[in-house]
Amino acid sequence: MEETVLEEPICEEAILAEEIPEVKPAAMVNKNGVKAEAATASGGVASGGGGAASGFSGTKIFTWFMVLALLGVWSSVAVVWLDLVDYDNVIGKLSAYDADGDGDFDVEDAKVLLDEKEVKTAAPKKEMLKKEDKKKAENIVEVPVPKTEKTKGSLLFNGDQSPGEVASKKNRTKGVKERPVSLVQKEAKEESAVEEQTEPIVKEVIQTTEGTEEEGQLPLNPSQEQQAPEGESPDAVGTPAKSEDATEESFEGKLAVEAGSFEAEAAVQVEERNAEDQPEDMLKYKAKKKKPKLLNTFEKTIKSEIDAAEKLRKKGKVEEAVRAFDTLVQQYPQSPRCRYGKALAEDDLAEKMRSNDMLQKALSTYKEASELPNATPDLIKATLKKRAERQQFLGRMRGALATLEKLVQIFPEDMALKNDLGVAHLLIGDNKSAKRVYEEVLAIAPSNGFAKVHYGFILKSENKIAESIPFLRDGLESGDPGTDDGRFYFHLGDALQRMGDDSAYKWYERGHQRGHFASVWQRSLYNVDGLKAQPWWTPKDTGYMDLIKTLERNWRTIRDEALSVMDQTTGLFVPEEENLREKGEWGQFTLWQQGKKAGESCHSVPKTCGLLERYPEATGCKRGQIKFSVMQPGTHVWPHTGPTNCRLRMHLGLVIPKTGCKIRCTNDTRAWEEGKVLIFDDSFEHEVWQDANSYRLIFIVDVWHPELTQYQRQTLSPI
Repeated sequence: MEETVLEEPICEEAILAEEIPEVKPAAMVNKNGVKAEAATASGGVASGGGGAASGFSGTKIFTWFMVLALLGVWSSVAVVWLDLVDYDNVIGKLSAYDADGDGDFDVEDAKVLLDEKEVKTAAPKKEMLKKEDKKKAENIVEVPVPKTEKTKGSLLFNGDQSPGEVASKKNRTKGVKERPVSLVQKEAKEESAVEEQTEPIVKEVIQTTEGTEEEGQLPLNPSQEQQAPEGESPDAVGTPAKSEDATEESFEGKLAVEAGSFEAEAAVQVEERNAEDQPEDMLKYKAKKKKPKLLNTFEKTIKSEIDAAEKLRKKGKVEEAVRAFDTLVQQYPQSPRCRYGKALAEDDLAEKMRSNDMLQKALSTYKEASELPNATPDLIKATLKKRAERQQFLGRMRGALATLEKLVQIFPEDMALKNDLGVAHLLIGDNKSAKRVYEEVLAIAPSNGFAKVHYGFILKSENKIAESIPFLRDGLESGDPGTDDGRFYFHLGDALQRMGDDSAYKWYERGHQRGHFASVWQRSLYNVDGLKAQPWWTPKDTGYMDLIKTLERNWRTIRDEALSVMDQTTGLFVPEEENLREKGEWGQFTLWQQGKKAGESCHSVPKTCGLLERYPEATGCKRGQIKFSVMQPGTHVWPHTGPTNCRLRMHLGLVIPKTGCKIRCTNDTRAWEEGKVLIFDDSFEHEVWQDANSYRLIFIVDVWHPELTQYQRQTLSPI
């Protein structure tokens, strides 16, 4: 019996699968022209199988990655723990490239080497230039270009003002931009340079920069204004040539430089074999980059700890820096560098706290650091210079002088330190000793521009006008650091004018172009930027109509009181002592000076003082005077300018001869009238002649410039 076989129904998909052979995906050609087959699972496995395969591949890559990473870690550990590398040998080889002398090869060394490379490439270029055009090369003159820099100054810590805490360069008036008439110069401070740099730095600004701070210095103490006598002429070396927008007196702990480390010239020491091949400015730049060696042999082994503490200080974490350095000092009490770092941190903290006590603590720490054994010469120099700067900042001029004398004893061949010592003598009024110091410098270094301008200044203060001119002129022409100062242009021009030499205005123009003077005519050195500037003013211009009317209505009363004083033989009228007269007699009787009554003067002229006490724009003018002025026949006052643009000067005529008396301001000459007020801005050049047959008597009243704010009037330093 034939079996009937029931066939299972076959689906169409199964038949197709059986009839159609396995088809491999077409080979793909990638962008590089290489064929690549698509990966598939064997035996037509579904997508799930393919996913498993790809997952296995990813795991495999990750595993190999971890294996390599672990091998790298353990290899590093083996190198360190098993001493597989002779690091001492490697460091010894790298020490050949230690350009900054700190015991290792780091980024700073690389920078120095790169700079040297750039310097060395200058020689072949110069040689090529000579071959191509020798004539032109010989006629090339390198003109020093001044840098302008941020100025910093002193801030009052408390109500007791020391001379070093008044009117520094960074005294800023709110809302008013300070105009650096003396190009105070100076570049943005770098904390590293503040601590590390002791070699003098080339800065063609009013002052030079050297030592531990890259700050330009006036040859005078900018934080310690010494008053210009009678406010007429900046003859005192203590008066800085600067823009006096200075109202917010701010203590800048790091900038003790401007408070008194008067930078002298940069000592550029270059190997003779390179001297002929390298341009002078490049050589100076190369020398500027040289870092001092502050670490002794032991301190190089703890450099990482010192760097960690220093990093805190540079980041402004001064409290933490003080603690860190204090810990280092306790651990390594014989380390000069640790103690120097502590002093710098305390100095920064004094700035932050505005504390004289903390600054005094820093001064003590500086001294301790300099006296420790094994201190490197560079560290001793940096520490003592910093200490002298801060002492001058606090107005402790004699202490700073003693510190600088010690420095000169230790480093007798350093002319920059001797120049600083000369300025320190000038700051205490010891011109004789300063003169002797500069004579010693010029005997050793006859071309020292810094010594020349200061020596010329001293000669002029001795009224040796003709002798002073070549020193002032040669010093300015040298372009040496510290010579580009408004006062030296001022005094050279003044000396030339007195000798009848019209080239004076060439130097005034140059001073103006260098940024020291507002114009050739307006040559005041303590200025607030943006104030209206014109030589002659009308009563309406000033806004002080009430004061002017009071003076003119009561001129006879004022005159009579002045005459009563003149008739007395009490000597209340004193001769003008600012060396402004070519000839003749000129007496003054002062009632107010620098915003304060002058002794008991008002007792002699009570009505006059009573009239003025209602006008604070006059009696409160800290940059002016109120005084009687009597000038005898045959008197001539040299062309001169006042010290500041912050005031206007009123002249009330009391006894005026009919002819022969006149005053010139710029190129406009006028005459006084009895009972009338003349108003001019004495920051412009003015000159006076008294060629009458009898005396001339006037009443001088200085008032604040009307555009100064109340805040500025309260905070500007006295002159």
